Amino acid sequence: MTKISTLKPLFIDTRQHSLLACNLLTLEDMGIQAATFVSPPKWHLAHTTWFFETFILKEFTDNYVAFNATYEHLFNSYYNGIGKQYPRSQRGLLSRPSIDEVLTYREVIDTAIINLICDIHHPKHQIILKRCMLGIQHEKQHQELLYTDIKYSLSHNPLYPTLMTDLPAAPPQYAQHWLPFQGGLYQIGVDPDELPFSFDNESPKHHTYLSDFSLSNRLVTNKEFQSFIDDGGYERPELWLSDGWDHRQKNQWQQPLYWLSIEGEALQYTLYGLQKRHDDQAVIHISAFEADAYANWADARLPTEAEWEHAANQHAALVDLNDTCWQWTSSPYRPYPGFKAAKGAIGEYNGKFMCNQWVLKGGSPVSPNNHLRPSYRNFFYPDQRWQFSGIRLAK
Repeated sequence: MTKISTLKPLFIDTRQHSLLACNLLTLEDMGIQAATFVSPPKWHLAHTTWFFETFILKEFTDNYVAFNATYEHLFNSYYNGIGKQYPRSQRGLLSRPSIDEVLTYREVIDTAIINLICDIHHPKHQIILKRCMLGIQHEKQHQELLYTDIKYSLSHNPLYPTLMTDLPAAPPQYAQHWLPFQGGLYQIGVDPDELPFSFDNESPKHHTYLSDFSLSNRLVTNKEFQSFIDDGGYERPELWLSDGWDHRQKNQWQQPLYWLSIEGEALQYTLYGLQKRHDDQAVIHISAFEADAYANWADARLPTEAEWEHAANQHAALVDLNDTCWQWTSSPYRPYPGFKAAKGAIGEYNGKFMCNQWVLKGGSPVSPNNHLRPSYRNFFYPDQRWQFSGIRLAK
């Protein structure tokens, strides 16, 4: 049962964390959008607020008056059951509302949400608390997106702007070895009541059969991926899926996103600005197609999501599980047996995206605290590279 004593401070902390992330940005940064698949920071701040207003205040408050009726259209991401959405590709054109107006919007909605969750006599109090937890976890997802989106947009600036200043220590070096796992019938996924929170796409818990397999103890490194490039990996169609080869040709991929060579020095753009590319760092910002081609070149394969989840639950020797990059699996993003989306527009949260995308497991350096778990199912289209996505091999 969700409790006010834990939910209220979590709500306040999560909402504050989004604002703290924006402290790294200039006013001009708040509205930029370099591609359709990214959104401006200001839009993230408004959309997460729209979520609380739309799915909690409007549903559970009698005679509720919207903060601004136009916001229902401007900040609706993809909920067709709510109504029309402002074109995603044009979010960067929204110079109005101003950032001050968006911050006022957040303050008003925050106050109303706190008052509502503290109303223990509300006839739907427990439902409200559960919905609020969903809103909190939804905002945590957008906190990660805020970082990945602004990184992509700023990467187009020849100044290579710096967002963060406390550069982390060089990563530890791990010798690669293969961890064996015995096949059999195992359970993956979760039942909703097992954890304080899980998304609906992680349920229901179900049995799946795994053959014997091995998983690399660590992620593929920059040095190893450079060897793939040096061996003509981007020029050998036999390594690539057909769709992947088409994307490679169309987009002229020759290396991971954010890799650069300036005056012969191997560099990469990071949230800390332009940095030297370290051989032992995990390769990141690659598509599933690149990951799959690399795996073929390395005489290995990508793990299935069931293999990854089972291994993560079983073996402490796996390193960089959830703090370095999301790891592509070979599994399509499809519903688990028995999955049913919730009724109404809220059911559009995950279910309608279970088509043509691949599952990623793990987590990234910009994943929020207390948000990840082995059952977590991230998902993106296999050609997308702007997320912190990398490779863990299987055999």
